[in-house]
Amino acid sequence: MKTFSMRINILLILSVICLVSCSESLPNESRVETLPFYNEATFTPRWISPGAEVLDTFHRISPFSFINQEGEVITEESFRGKIYIVDFFFTICPGICPRMTANMMELQEEFLEDDDVLLMSHSVTPERDSVPVLKQYAADKGISSGKWHLVTGEQRDIYKLGRKDYFVEEDLGLNKDEDEFLHTENFVLIDKDRHIRGIYNGLNKTSVNQLIADIRTLKGEK
Repeated sequence: MKTFSMRINILLILSVICLVSCSESLPNESRVETLPFYNEATFTPRWISPGAEVLDTFHRISPFSFINQEGEVITEESFRGKIYIVDFFFTICPGICPRMTANMMELQEEFLEDDDVLLMSHSVTPERDSVPVLKQYAADKGISSGKWHLVTGEQRDIYKLGRKDYFVEEDLGLNKDEDEFLHTENFVLIDKDRHIRGIYNGLNKTSVNQLIADIRTLKGEK
């Protein structure tokens, strides 16, 4: 009987250790009190105090104009005073895009009632992903148009923004021709002043959980 009781106690202890380890792999708060800023393709963090004068001339996302799944014109002004997350996809992508969309859906659900947080997915095949195609995709995936914009437009504008402004490509976007196909699993976090504040692997659950935590940290900045 004593041996049986000892085995039960050992199992209980191992279960507690497992639960603690699992919870540690799902961050619910950011690693830092203030997020860094980024201004080039190596994503070297720049630790600058929010509101510092140097940010007046620091890298920020350029003005843009696209059309979303509702046929609405979406520009940088659509995100004025908002935190937003961007990625790049195409509707018939058989590989990484469905998993990225599923993880973006988690972000949508997490911040669905939070008007300060928006999502934007750029089509990298805009010649195919017309407004009706994007609208059907949104309906099929359960995408909320007020929260998550699927955008199309001129390919050169989308590719330039992805490579020169968001620095999204895995190879850091340094050696690609401007017309070469853009394909990346990265999510990029943008603050209310259009500064880059983080980059995350959109296929990795731990990375997406960290993104959620970092959004909360960003919301707390003065």
